Amino acid sequence: MFADRAKIFIKSGKGGDGHVSFRRELYVPAGGPDGGNGGKGGDIIFEVDDGLNTLTDFRQVRKYVAQSGEPGGKRRCAGKSAEDLIIKVPEGTVIKDFESGKVIADMSGDNRREVILKGGKGGLGNMNYATSTMQAPKYAQPGQPGQELWVQLELKVIADVGLVGFPNVGKSTLISRVSNAKPKVANYHFTTLDPHLGVVDLDEGKGFVMADIPGLIEGASQGVGLGYDFLRHIERTKVLVHVVDAASTEGRDPVADIKAICHELEEYNPELLKRPQLIAANKIDCIFTDEGEENPVDRLRREFEPEIPVYPISGVTGQGIRELLYAVYEKLQTVDQAPVIFEKEFDTETLRNTENLPYTVEVTDGVYVVEGPRIEKMLGYTNLESEKGFVFFQNFLRENGILEKLEELGIQEGDTVRMYGLEFDYYK
Repeated sequence: MFADRAKIFIKSGKGGDGHVSFRRELYVPAGGPDGGNGGKGGDIIFEVDDGLNTLTDFRQVRKYVAQSGEPGGKRRCAGKSAEDLIIKVPEGTVIKDFESGKVIADMSGDNRREVILKGGKGGLGNMNYATSTMQAPKYAQPGQPGQELWVQLELKVIADVGLVGFPNVGKSTLISRVSNAKPKVANYHFTTLDPHLGVVDLDEGKGFVMADIPGLIEGASQGVGLGYDFLRHIERTKVLVHVVDAASTEGRDPVADIKAICHELEEYNPELLKRPQLIAANKIDCIFTDEGEENPVDRLRREFEPEIPVYPISGVTGQGIRELLYAVYEKLQTVDQAPVIFEKEFDTETLRNTENLPYTVEVTDGVYVVEGPRIEKMLGYTNLESEKGFVFFQNFLRENGILEKLEELGIQEGDTVRMYGLEFDYYK
């Protein structure tokens, strides 16, 4: 089954803790600290695999956690760094932060491999803290925690030209005739569920990639049916070809169909209508008009030309297809040939940044409670059992204005301050 969306949880590895130990050897009664550093946690890396064309695998496995680094050891032995976790995705996969919907990375074009979450750094062993005044430090640095995130994977097909239109207008027949794509073709009254890509080869080495975008329905831009799933595949295409049933074999009005499709495109992303467009008036082999009745192709031309040129074709007999393909090729020469790449909007490095994280200072039953992500992250990095760590803790409270807020709330010496289960007595 084709799948073009998936929600997964990713987490990089925690850094290994630094080690506390001292050199103990015969004839060396006062050996110094020799605790080694912890190893780095594994990164989460996304990599393009040309053998994949769907996100189906992510429906079975939704959680990806890299290994943690090993802790440091005695005798200055460093912990082993963990291996990175590489997640393979098809080309064209856009990785988004699930909460905000912002783009983290677009695995397209030259971007074949990208580190999405970095593993935590290993903590320093106590051998790093020896000084002339502190020759036997009994503390080491804990490893940094890994980063974690829920991400949305979206596969947006990479094609130069997108065929758009309502179900059963002949898009699959057209692409199967002009390219190497082999979609199932039949008189279905429902729509193709999978986008099909085909390479169109013209004379003298000319050509382009065409995508049969699954048939749209009215209300698609509001998510009706599989609307969002279909519309996202149009976003990378440079030229749009409206395929309509000019003969109205099933009673559809081709003019109304094009206007409806344009409305759905505009509601989804107004920029789509700024791209070059053509109309493929299909099924002309089935057109039979009475004397004095306007030919439906002429009606289409009267309604949309010269803004959108109309090309009468027959996907069954091949009539007019050559003219359409060369017109499409000429349109492609007027647009930027660089692939459509979605710009990064979300930097995962901000997950480590505590400066902009919120915190609260409140009084509850006479106890001053300090909470928030900034406080929680600081406590995770700090060893309060060591003298150096406690000094860092006090400086953090002062530099972030927390002591000032406590004093504004009227705190007095001896009052209790609580932070995530830890309690302290306040003294100036």
